[in-house]
Amino acid sequence: MTVPGLLIVISGPSGTGKGTICKSLFQRRPDIFFSISATTRPPRAGEIEGVNYYFKDKKSFEEMLDRNEFLEWAMVYDNYYGTPKTPVIEAMASGKDVVLEIDVQGALKVREKAPEGIYLFVVPPSLRQLRARIERRGTDSMEVINKRMGKALVELANLYAYNYVIVNDIVEEAVDRVESILKAEKCTVQRYRFVVDGEPDEPLVVPK
Repeated sequence: MTVPGLLIVISGPSGTGKGTICKSLFQRRPDIFFSISATTRPPRAGEIEGVNYYFKDKKSFEEMLDRNEFLEWAMVYDNYYGTPKTPVIEAMASGKDVVLEIDVQGALKVREKAPEGIYLFVVPPSLRQLRARIERRGTDSMEVINKRMGKALVELANLYAYNYVIVNDIVEEAVDRVESILKAEKCTVQRYRFVVDGEPDEPLVVPK
């Protein structure tokens, strides 16, 4: 029997380090399936098609919307972002744990469809540090930075819609916390059924 994998959604305001955490987690756990989002925004320096994102033009993205090919999608800062659903469903069915790194708006949409998932909210140690991280990127104008900070304040109000909060101060410690959560979730009673009428040497619990 193949036990379905976990659905892990890692989310939080822009600039909190979600991508850095996921990159480090993948280096430790190459067995995890990382969902790749599609977007209409242009690639940033160093980003690779099919590795960081599937980069689409607006027409192609909207055709995918018409075919209902997304688990969730949103318009963020005038660009489409979305999670193709077929790779996620197939990976979980094969027993792989699946990680989605998406924005808050998308995470809340996924939660409506998959409340059994594990939802992790990444936050910075302080708003001052969050602003400094966004500014260090060097890719946004001051107007965009102020817009992102305002959006972050709104998104922080959704904290209690998640199962866990990850304070990303030191990246490796943040990843340690994520791994601990995944280990604990693998042991929840909800993932097993008890068998008490078998032979004495048979397991008491089997995966559902």
